[in-house]
Amino acid sequence: MAMQNDSVPPSSPAALQAQFVTIDEEEAGQRIDNYLLRVCKGVPKSHIYRILRSGEVRVNKGRIDQLYRLVAGDTVRIPPIRIAEKSTEHAAPGAEFAVVYEDAHLLVIDKPCGVAVHGGSGVSYGVIEQLRAARPQAKFLELVHRLDRETSGLLLIGKKRSALTHLHDQMREGTTDKRYFAAVKGDWVNKRQHIRLPLHKYTSAEGEKRVLVQAGGQEAHTIFSLLKKWHNFALLEAELKTGRTHQIRVHLASSGFPILGDEKYGDFAFNKQLHKVGEGRGALKRMFLHAHQITFTHPDSGERMTLRAPLPAECERFLVSLGAPQA
Repeated sequence: MAMQNDSVPPSSPAALQAQFVTIDEEEAGQRIDNYLLRVCKGVPKSHIYRILRSGEVRVNKGRIDQLYRLVAGDTVRIPPIRIAEKSTEHAAPGAEFAVVYEDAHLLVIDKPCGVAVHGGSGVSYGVIEQLRAARPQAKFLELVHRLDRETSGLLLIGKKRSALTHLHDQMREGTTDKRYFAAVKGDWVNKRQHIRLPLHKYTSAEGEKRVLVQAGGQEAHTIFSLLKKWHNFALLEAELKTGRTHQIRVHLASSGFPILGDEKYGDFAFNKQLHKVGEGRGALKRMFLHAHQITFTHPDSGERMTLRAPLPAECERFLVSLGAPQA
């Protein structure tokens, strides 16, 4: 991206004159509104759409609407944008996470349990904001997919727009393979079991986003394989064939096998007991769901890759506390 007057970002209070940006290959293909929302960080969404409607934003000296898709070589005029200085009190602290794989195109981390992947819904910041703060020199960092806050494991982040769109295409076409470890309560019998239950998203009376099994909901398909079994417990591998919100959690809970430690769909009274198991040594104080393996095609080399993240120590300790498995 070539920018005149690029000593300050478009959203800086010091940016008192229009800036002209030349779109490069990596930025081509995105809508102008999404592009402006990304480069004018901190500017309210309503203001971005206002300057688009008013014609203050120009592409190649001409007016465009918010649906215009940028082409490599386009010159974008970004008008002077003045916003109040943002308080740094709630700014995301820079943080790095355990890196499983990294190159010029993508970053794959092992996300810890309890950390949101992005800010919003009462969370000031998440993994992506912390990574951006820790890597101010990075021109592009975007989530390829999401993990629930309570879920640990492999998280993919695009470092180039071309990599992001390539990986999104793979996920939409179903050519990626995502596997999770889940420990559940109950007498699981089948070595391999397909669960196909439609899922419906809704907002609870308390404003919380929830999912339930409901006819007419989105098609959802998960394959579960039994790895180990104890009395009233089982360790499963979940293979996602679709990628719906809370899919594994709701499929298991609705089938009578709630994930251990799941505070949203699990057995709440039983979860409290798990906090005390083994007087701390084998206690489970988190949800036992871990994204342990992902297979995809590298967006640049075309190589088929499989990456893995080991089960976290607290989950391993809990399994050891259960004793020798039955199977």
